[in-house]
Amino acid sequence: MDTPQIELVGKTHENFRRNSLRLSIAESCTGGLIGHLLTMLPGASDFFDSSVVCYSTESKIKLLGVSGSVIRKYGAVSEEAARSMAMAVRKKRRTDFSLSVTGNLGPKPMEDKRVGLVFMAVDWERETISKGMLFEGEREDIKREAAIAALQFLNEVVEVWK
Repeated sequence: MDTPQIELVGKTHENFRRNSLRLSIAESCTGGLIGHLLTMLPGASDFFDSSVVCYSTESKIKLLGVSGSVIRKYGAVSEEAARSMAMAVRKKRRTDFSLSVTGNLGPKPMEDKRVGLVFMAVDWERETISKGMLFEGEREDIKREAAIAALQFLNEVVEVWK
């Protein structure tokens, strides 16, 4: 990890530990990278509950309980899917916050959605906040950028939540 990533992960640790919060994650296109980044620093077990890697559409439905109608109507790569994933993993794991990420890493468009399109959501008891972002580059670049952007988004939400 480079210095900005270490600082971002450290900030996440601090935000969750200082507020005695627990975190769960539902990762699709990032394939567990967010959980990996969080556990690169010691002390993650103080706040980090789990990361469910639900890469396939079927796993989003069967593991998390995302509604098949949401996937059929909006697609697995959609803001609605990201929101449903975040709500489902927080509910299943009974954590204070959850984060989800779903997107298209390529090499070609999926569900008529271009390569690099990623949706993320943060859920907590009062609200679910989501957004979409577009990343450029090779598959691994998009994956890394999406994981970092998702952690930044999570920190922004937690800091406003206080």
